[in-house]
Amino acid sequence: MSMQPQPWPEVPEATARVAKAAFRRGGALAIRIRDELGAWYEDGDFTAVYPVRGKPGLSPAQLAMVTVLQFIEDLTDRQAADAVRGHVDWKYCLGLELEDEGFDASVLPGFRERLVEGGAERVIFSRLLARLKELGLLGAGGRQRTDSTHVLARIRDLNRLELAGETVRAALEALAAAAPGWLAGVIDASWQRVYGQRIDSMRLPDSQAARQELAVQYGRDGYWLLEQVHGPGAPAWLRDLPAVQGLRRIWIQQYYRDGEKVIRREDSASTGLPPGRDRLVSPYDLDARYSEKHGMSWLGYKGHFTETVSDPAGDDPETTRPAVPNLVTDVQTTHAAVPDVVMTAPVHDSLEAAGLLPGEHDVDSGYVSADLLVSSRQRGITLVGPLLADTSPQARSGGYTQNAFTIDWDREQVTCPQGTASKVWAPTRQRDGTDAIIVRFPAAACRACPVRDKCTNARWNGRQLYLRPRDIHQAIADARAAQSTQQRKDRYKARAGVEGLMHQASHVTGIRRARYLGLDKTRLEHLAAATAINLIRLDAWYSAQPIDRTRTTHLQRLDLTPAA
Repeated sequence: MSMQPQPWPEVPEATARVAKAAFRRGGALAIRIRDELGAWYEDGDFTAVYPVRGKPGLSPAQLAMVTVLQFIEDLTDRQAADAVRGHVDWKYCLGLELEDEGFDASVLPGFRERLVEGGAERVIFSRLLARLKELGLLGAGGRQRTDSTHVLARIRDLNRLELAGETVRAALEALAAAAPGWLAGVIDASWQRVYGQRIDSMRLPDSQAARQELAVQYGRDGYWLLEQVHGPGAPAWLRDLPAVQGLRRIWIQQYYRDGEKVIRREDSASTGLPPGRDRLVSPYDLDARYSEKHGMSWLGYKGHFTETVSDPAGDDPETTRPAVPNLVTDVQTTHAAVPDVVMTAPVHDSLEAAGLLPGEHDVDSGYVSADLLVSSRQRGITLVGPLLADTSPQARSGGYTQNAFTIDWDREQVTCPQGTASKVWAPTRQRDGTDAIIVRFPAAACRACPVRDKCTNARWNGRQLYLRPRDIHQAIADARAAQSTQQRKDRYKARAGVEGLMHQASHVTGIRRARYLGLDKTRLEHLAAATAINLIRLDAWYSAQPIDRTRTTHLQRLDLTPAA
């Protein structure tokens, strides 16, 4: 199948007439966005993912639009295909004749597969941003805010015993489908009895000893199957099957061999399990990870969403609508174990590439670090978010923290609250790669100090400080001083508005549980969902219908204004 670029079709006269008659009262979202935004997808945007030869396929620009409409209404692929066939507002948006029969639902997953394999999943989101920039609804500078939400992977929660058995079963299923003749020659009927049905649907042994024995048996079977796949008589392409690769990777994490003996890994220093951020949790989704946050645990991913913050001063007093709606400007998807602070720089990189770098970026404490305050400032961004509190023993006990010491950066010397000067000033690099300065005070002076208990618990040595380089140290001091002022606290309240975006993403477009398997497809899902959210917000803005309308009672709607 090839792609022959075609211009976005005009709305047929019959389709326009029927659609306008059917939606006389204010129109529908699909009609309004077509009228207001025109066409922002072009077939040429997808040339990299389609061959140039072969029978012409469906327009990828139209399929991209269908994908976005699908997320606006949170539809399945079959429901979306039915909507193309039977909804006049969708036909209007897509420029289709009333008699157009649409396409089979299997076209949509094939289209997504092409986008993922070609690395073009961001096209769906970025093309709308480019159109909104042309219309003056988006631009660099201004104010934006970011937050993350948890996303459950499309997998079952398996314990370690179930994971081992199901991994072997998944590999057998893949081999039985790909090379049934070869597999029949290397296994016997006993394998069917053990792995013929899902492991998590079987009754597992109750005793710990029996469970341990079964786990070792799964380990032996997995190693034996891998040896057969990599043996000289097996087709070379079998080892590249995703299920076989999953078996190999999970066995590296879960088992090891001492000669011929198969041993299950336990938590120990030398042969223990890998850390949670690297541990595979399912043979069906090798990208999903386990994570915990605020007392909640989940298997899957994180979605990081960034949106603009409109200025209430620019609102139109007659229509009560904002001058510009809050719009999603960036989406990042990671596995669940990636800390938020790691994503601050990638968010800035993505916004800079899109020409949408903010002047002020409001985030929570998870996205802020001392180094990021400085690097963001170098990009022209004021990163606003609470720094984590000082957790040193002195801060917890009310003693002398770093703020009580006077630092002379030019002379490379620090003076303590009692007037003693430091003896050592030693720049160093810590294990995590960050630069620091070690400052030590004379042990004799500290031992004789009358307020020693408020400064250090060291028995024989003097007080020791770890300072960051001058620019980072000053950025920390300035940020902590600013965040304690009432003006900053009042301005920072706007960051809480991002929770509305999180709710809209999870409850309207349905991203709380991933639709697809794998990080790349989940990333595509989030980009399509963000595009859908932008269109929903634009539709509400064009029609002057606030999204956050609240219910009112009959009594509240009474006009009780006293007569003049």
